[in-house]
Order: sequence, then C-alpha cells, then structure tokens
Amino acid sequence: MAVIVEATPKLVFTEYGHKLIIQPGEDEDPQALFERICADFDKQQKLELDSDGNIIITAPAGNESSYRNNQISKQLSIWADQDGRGKVFDSSTGFKLPDGSCLGSDAAWISNERIAAVPRKELRGFARLVPEFIVELKSQTDRFSELRKKMHAWRRNGVELGWLIHPEKQFVLIYRLNSEEPEEYRGESIRGEGPLSGFTLDLRPVWTGLDI
Repeated sequence: MAVIVEATPKLVFTEYGHKLIIQPGEDEDPQALFERICADFDKQQKLELDSDGNIIITAPAGNESSYRNNQISKQLSIWADQDGRGKVFDSSTGFKLPDGSCLGSDAAWISNERIAAVPRKELRGFARLVPEFIVELKSQTDRFSELRKKMHAWRRNGVELGWLIHPEKQFVLIYRLNSEEPEEYRGESIRGEGPLSGFTLDLRPVWTGLDI
C-alpha cells in the first residue's frame, strides 16, 4: 500500500542497498507520523524512529545476514526457554524508549518482571519497554560507525548489556550500562553476564555464515 506523507525525504544509499530517511516537517508530530507509516507500510521493511524524530526505513536483510541473525536468535531462544527468567524478541520488534525513539535490534531479551509491568494492551503494539539485553549484527549494508552510535543510544536508554557483532572481522563489542566505552572481544564463543548470566553464544556459525 502506498503511503503519502507531508515530509521532506532524504535517501541515503549504501553499496548493496539503501535506507530511506524521512525527516518530518516542523509542524509534523514524529511519533504520530511514525505510527501512521507503520500501520500501512510493507512489513518486510524495518522501520525505526530516532531521538531526533527521523524515521528510518531499512531494506530487508540479505541472505547471509538473515542466516547469521537466525543462528543468534535460535541459540538465545533455546536458552531463554530453558532458563525461564525472560523472553526473546526478534528483529521485527520495535521498542519505545525513554528518549522518544522507537528502535529495534537483531535480538533482544527482556525479563518476565519487566514485561509483567507493562499493560497487556500496550504489548500488542510498540510497548514502552527497555530490553535488558540486545544484539546488533552488522550486515553488508550497515555502516559500522552508525551501529556504534545506535549501541550508545541503547545504553543511554537503560539497556544493561549489548553485543555489537562484526561477522566479517570476527569480533564483538560489548556495551555495558555502567561503562562509556565498549570492550572488544574475539573468540569462538561469548558468555553472557548480568541479566544474561548462564547464556553462551556459539559464534562459529556467525563467523562462517553461508560458507560450505
């Protein structure tokens, strides 16, 4: 379905795809515009609202990025089901954050206590809910510098632990709520801490991707 918006669009192209950034006009309510676009837009696209009111529309992930992300989400989901303390959300989920943004990660974990504190009706849409843990996975179309800015945004909004995974260079940046700068980690697996204590992510399928 076509969406008509009274805003000034700005296209930002990358080598393998593109992002469409919609900058609302001065008299436009960014949150209302975002919700209107989300209601009518192609669900294959990923939509986010940043803290400046810009609406960012991202093309679907490529095959290899999708495979890698599935490997991460699958391991996290299996552990969460066995652990029982919280639930896992995939890359299609958007969270309303304290700074007014609505962001999505490639995977997120939220404790049952935090979920229970949100009205059931609100959980059907974009809930005002800050994950305790998130994962961002760099794809071929992502700018790593932009992902680092996004990780700081997650931390500023209260995310306790975040992993920014760079599959091509095979390292993880670990972001913690009480630390300004991330820790670089290299290895074949990475252990969770804090809210994710007890979880270990096998990074080998993420590093190899679709190599046969």
